[in-house]
Amino acid sequence: MKLRLDPRTKLFLLLLSNMTLFFHVNLITEVILVSILLSLFFFSGRYKSGIRMTLIYGFMVSAEFLIIPYTEGVFLNFIAMFSVGIRMMLPCVISGAYAFSTTTVGEMVCGLRKIKVPECIVVPSVTIIRFFPTIAEDYRQIKNAMAFRGIASGKLALLRNPAQSLEYILMPLLMNSNNVAQDLSVAAMTKGISMPGIHTSMTELRMTAADGCCMLAGVMPFALYFGGVL
Repeated sequence: MKLRLDPRTKLFLLLLSNMTLFFHVNLITEVILVSILLSLFFFSGRYKSGIRMTLIYGFMVSAEFLIIPYTEGVFLNFIAMFSVGIRMMLPCVISGAYAFSTTTVGEMVCGLRKIKVPECIVVPSVTIIRFFPTIAEDYRQIKNAMAFRGIASGKLALLRNPAQSLEYILMPLLMNSNNVAQDLSVAAMTKGISMPGIHTSMTELRMTAADGCCMLAGVMPFALYFGGVL
């Protein structure tokens, strides 16, 4: 049985992951929190995403120990700074990827309204949830069109032909992203998401024991850190 967490629990974990940047916690605390977040991917049946995120985070942590102690020169120092910066932001990226990939629009809207989030935040959040899947679909269509015409086809085409990739992929995506954001915002407004008054929802949310365990597990690394154990 796949784990299904309440959207409010996912938002709480997302807040905790942002606290790693705010309080500048040590690496051990961060690794424990990230391990908890990564395990949620596997418990939710998102094995590919979990393996991908695990490999990326593991590579960044390994690079910090294998590159930084031996950095000499401007180029190596730049690589070390880049790897540390990406590693520090990864907890937020991992928790955000889990929250938005395992939550439907209706669940997120209902969860935000349950915790009394203003509508000025609810509407952009709904747009963001729908924005990235739409852009990903546009990217696949552009790649298929390029492959059909024999332009920069193959998995390594972006690296082999960076100029063509910029002209035929990145530029259309950037131009289309503005239209997509506007269309999604108009669609949300048309459905009455910003109407004043009490809103009803067909989605029923209920906190379970799994939500409580995940919240406690997320708080545990910070409690150990501020308690001087870690």
